[in-house]
Amino acid sequence: MTRTASAFWLNESGKGEVRQVTLAEPGPGEVEVRTLHSGVSRGTETLVFRGGVSENQHAVMRAPFQEGDFPWPVKYGYLNVGVVESGDLRGRTVFCLYPHQTRYVVPETAVTLVPEAVPASRAVLAGTVETAVNAVWDARPLIGDRIAVVGGGMVGSSIAAVLATFPGARVELVDADPAREAIARELGVGFALPGGALDGCDLVFHASATEQGLTTALNLLAPEGRVIELSWYGDRKISVPLGEFFHSKRLTIRSSQVGTVGRPDRTYAERMAVALDLLADDRFDALITGHSAFEELPDVMPKLADGEIPALCHRIDYGQAHVSQ
Repeated sequence: MTRTASAFWLNESGKGEVRQVTLAEPGPGEVEVRTLHSGVSRGTETLVFRGGVSENQHAVMRAPFQEGDFPWPVKYGYLNVGVVESGDLRGRTVFCLYPHQTRYVVPETAVTLVPEAVPASRAVLAGTVETAVNAVWDARPLIGDRIAVVGGGMVGSSIAAVLATFPGARVELVDADPAREAIARELGVGFALPGGALDGCDLVFHASATEQGLTTALNLLAPEGRVIELSWYGDRKISVPLGEFFHSKRLTIRSSQVGTVGRPDRTYAERMAVALDLLADDRFDALITGHSAFEELPDVMPKLADGEIPALCHRIDYGQAHVSQ
């Protein structure tokens, strides 16, 4: 008999639905996972939701287990935590870069064991913390660096959390929303609105996905300073102030993208393992700012996209996800 599971699909800009999808029997080297939680990465997923992925980036933006093609219909997402229900890993909690779906079958190599010290509800952050780890590897900060993170969204706050205990560093989260000060406090870093941020930075991570944010990042740099650019602008064009002091201060803008491992001596699996180990720290709970049931996703996603529900990571809870036959 045909087995099915429930999955969230985007149909057109501003709309989505829960569909029944075929669930294969796990074969050799595969595992079946029952989802406990997934996470909505608000920046990237709402960009996909509104159809903002430019055509020349369709291949780059594909999620590992995406179905369908941009712009729509598409099953998209990459923050999934569940329990393995088949094979040698039966009963183990795992993280997988899988979309929002009640159950799924993937190669065993596609899942990463969640350490016992990390709650499943927090492990949904692993994909974003992996991005933060990669950004720090790309940046290679030094002891005593003066560091700013411009953009206190999910990625920026994850970077701030990773750097909060870096030896001797001054770390400040910069965001136009004063409500993000509470997040910074929980993460153990400083906070400033753009106009009051500390300058003279050796290193600035930019993750606001705005033209104004990138300008702020450049303005905060000391001579020879570097901006690590993590923002994804989709099909939008932005202006960058490369006149004025950019050349005289010998500034650098360096891109960072999680599709490439920031260290040649590490693999994707090793990077993910580092991210999950970091999540044993309960400070990361500050990044999960709300939760909803899986069945509510068609109503919740538009509200996340338009800001009606303010969120960093919005967790989706699955209860006792079952399989239909």
